[in-house]
Amino acid sequence: MNKVILMGRLTRDPEVRYSQGENATAVARYSLAVDRRFSRGNGDDNNTDFINIVAFGRAGEFAEKYFRKGMKVLVTGRIQTGSYTNKDGVKIYTTDVVAEDQEFCESKNNSGSDGGFAGGNTSAPASNFGDGFMNIPDGIDEELPFN
Repeated sequence: MNKVILMGRLTRDPEVRYSQGENATAVARYSLAVDRRFSRGNGDDNNTDFINIVAFGRAGEFAEKYFRKGMKVLVTGRIQTGSYTNKDGVKIYTTDVVAEDQEFCESKNNSGSDGGFAGGNTSAPASNFGDGFMNIPDGIDEELPFN
């Protein structure tokens, strides 16, 4: 079984290209900064891994439209390895996670980015609510359509 589940923050906006041919397919590439649960204990302060993600088709289009640098996302997929020879004749080995599912892990307000949202009709910013719920003023009980 080849299954990977990662939660981390995008290190850059996704780069999207389209395949050649009759049925052009979106191919999005981005990188996730994923924190390790435990440190190695050897004095190394680098407790973050940078994982390359590839998303094809509709998943690639979704990443292009909604994902931005710094957003916290959850990606499930599979590991895919490969290799190629660069222009200097050196063989380069690659390891990518091919995304099968991508989800947001925090609200737009918590991410520090509007994620492409250009406005809305809200009476107060969500940051004023603290616990995520709006305070209902006293004396409004008669106006509510339910009890």
